[in-house]
Parts: sequence; C-alpha cells; structure tokens
Amino acid sequence: MSGTKKIKTALVSVFHKDGLDELLAELHAQGVEFLSTGGTQQFIESLGYPCRKVEDVTTYPSILGGRVKTLHPKVFGGILGRRELEGDREQMAQYEIPEIDLVIVDLYPFEQTVASGASDADIIEKIDIGGISLIRAGAKNFNDVVIVPSKAEYSALLDIVKKNGAQTELAERRWFATQAFGVSSHYDTAIHNWFEKQA
Repeated sequence: MSGTKKIKTALVSVFHKDGLDELLAELHAQGVEFLSTGGTQQFIESLGYPCRKVEDVTTYPSILGGRVKTLHPKVFGGILGRRELEGDREQMAQYEIPEIDLVIVDLYPFEQTVASGASDADIIEKIDIGGISLIRAGAKNFNDVVIVPSKAEYSALLDIVKKNGAQTELAERRWFATQAFGVSSHYDTAIHNWFEKQA
C-alpha cells in the first residue's frame, strides 16, 4: 500500500451544507474537481465553483423520489477501484469509470427526525441509503480514498489541505475510515433502536 495520495476528484453528497464552504474553497484552490447531485450540486455552484453532475457520469437521473441518486457502478466503481491493481484499472478504463479520491457525506438526519415527532413515513424516508453506502465504500478503500463521513470531520480535512495541499497520507486516510465506521455504526444503531420500539 502506497502512502501519499493526491485528491483530484471529490464526490460531495451532504444533507447539511453549513460549514462546508471553507473546505470547498480550499479544495477548489488546490484544483480539485467536484462531482455532486441535486441540492449539494446547486450549493457548490452557488459558491462559484464548477461541479459535474453525477447523472452526467452515470447517464441516469435521480429517480424514485430521490431514493436512488448515487447508487451506480460508475460511482461506486470510482470509489472502490484499487489503483494498484492492473485489473481494476483496466476495468475502470473499459467502463469509463472516473477515479473518485475524496467522498464527503453528511447523512439524512434520522435521529433528529425521530426526535421531532415526525410520522413513521417521514422517518422511513430519512433512512439514508446512498450516503451510508458511500461512507462504507470510501472507508473500505481507504488505501486510495479519503472519506469524510459527517460535518464533524470537515475541519480535520481542512487542516490537512491547508498544511499539505490536496494530498493525504495512509495514516490520515485510515483515521478518516475509522471515524466513518463509527458514524455508520451509530446511524444503524439509531435506526435499529427505532424499529425495535415500533415492534
């Protein structure tokens, strides 16, 4: 496993946009290209940065009321592709899968929705599928990918980029992966607890 990896393309898919602008500004200044969907894409463009639509990569629109946006081999292949494996690189080229080096996610607010007294239907819709999948994929492939699993980690990446430019070391990516599995575990536990109470 090689150490230093450059961030060239970032997939940004967040529910809460607050606190993201400073990180995006620094990444843009370092030449990082953005890839996003829906409201996040509009937010990035509102800050004056170019942003490629995920659907331009996948050739699929956001469907099923927004339930399916990023769930596509061209997205997950770009995250999970192992850069050191010739076979993976060949398949990524064959299927025109872009390398995604950074994934920034902020999940649907499931716990807050439960706490608000929302209906069961509204709570169900706040079970994040694409976001949690992106987190797990990015964390699994921490050898090549930086995963920022919540806004709590924005500042950690910002500090790294300010200090070293748009690149990270293996130990840093492993740290982000550790945070990511913590976010994933907490999120799924909250969903499990809610379902148990409905039984």
